[in-house]
Amino acid sequence: MTRQELQEQIRLKKSMLCVGLDTDLDKIPKHLLDTEDPVFEFNKAIIDATHPYTVAYKPNTAFYEAYGVKGWQSLEKTVQYLKKHHPDIFTIADAKRGDIGNTSLRYAKAFLETMDFDSITVAPYMGSDSVKPFLEPRNKWVILLGLTSNPGATDFQTAALNTYHKPEPEMLYQRVLRISREWGSEDNMMYVVGATQSEYLKKVRAVIPEHFLLIPGVGAQGGNMQEVIENGLGSSPNLLINSSRGIIYASQEQNFGEVAARAASTLQQEMARFL
Repeated sequence: MTRQELQEQIRLKKSMLCVGLDTDLDKIPKHLLDTEDPVFEFNKAIIDATHPYTVAYKPNTAFYEAYGVKGWQSLEKTVQYLKKHHPDIFTIADAKRGDIGNTSLRYAKAFLETMDFDSITVAPYMGSDSVKPFLEPRNKWVILLGLTSNPGATDFQTAALNTYHKPEPEMLYQRVLRISREWGSEDNMMYVVGATQSEYLKKVRAVIPEHFLLIPGVGAQGGNMQEVIENGLGSSPNLLINSSRGIIYASQEQNFGEVAARAASTLQQEMARFL
């Protein structure tokens, strides 16, 4: 999917919502456990209910890998369902891969070609040769980890570096943004910036003003929607704001899809005010 196509969907739906499909058999409605593929049946119901309000879906691959071959089959069926019924919706493999070049090339083939995701999350720690293989497929995206929202993020990401020629020290995440932006472009690279790091968003935008940002952490993790949009939105629509648990686990009753749709609609309406 191209940048223009994604932005067209954002404008059409007046939404920047990304729904995280972090599907856990311990948390889905119990009546689904009697079906042949509970994970896929849950995903399908969530997609059917929420697709009018969302422009992206983000399965976290760990929740599928945990179930072995059956989990991978559920993930593949989920992506195929999206491609068949909602080809205009952006798909994200939240896999956080990144390894030496030849290994990254295989990861890229697995997720961007074989499974046909539109994008994949990638860790930048090993540098350019671990990221560039993911940028080779046409009209696919790398979503690079920039500044995450987990408690351990400050262990490294906000560490001050010795840059004496600057008025203030450059933080490690800023160097990652500054160097990595040269590996791709605004048309094939996005960055993960956690919603709970909204005070840093202006500094992020000073380095990458027009790249898309994927913002997890709104909802159950406590991120503030208004702060994220006010500090993070560029001159054109370039945010994907993710909510997972707050939508997909809004109910465990038979009508869980309807409840998820209401939760997604509430977020979409809040986003529409800024679009």
